[in-house]
Amino acid sequence: MDKNITFSYNYSAKENKELMEIRKKYLPQSESKMEELKRLDAYVQNSGVVESLCAGIGGIMIFGIGMCFAMEVIGQGIFFIIFGILLGLIGMAAMLMAYPIHQMIYKHTKEKYADKIIALSDTIMNNSK
Repeated sequence: MDKNITFSYNYSAKENKELMEIRKKYLPQSESKMEELKRLDAYVQNSGVVESLCAGIGGIMIFGIGMCFAMEVIGQGIFFIIFGILLGLIGMAAMLMAYPIHQMIYKHTKEKYADKIIALSDTIMNNSK
């Protein structure tokens, strides 16, 4: 009684793709020079956005509270009107500072990473020739 039993299973294309995606998660990750260049460029381009948004949104909120006081939605009397106008001016100043804050942080980050980005792009261009 000679029983030669073999078992073979072939994955379908969809299952094979899913298998490769799972396997890729656990393999050591290495970043190519082009990916590093893109990552650094994106970091520089997006620097200062959160800070300027916080300044702008905070200014809008302060301005809105000031307008509520000035229009006597909150409180009544000349004190609240004057306080509301002052709060509105502070809010406007914060809103106006949002763009300069963004530009200042962007320029600082650009200067910080410029040499590395240029060296990396030169390396990529020289390797492709």
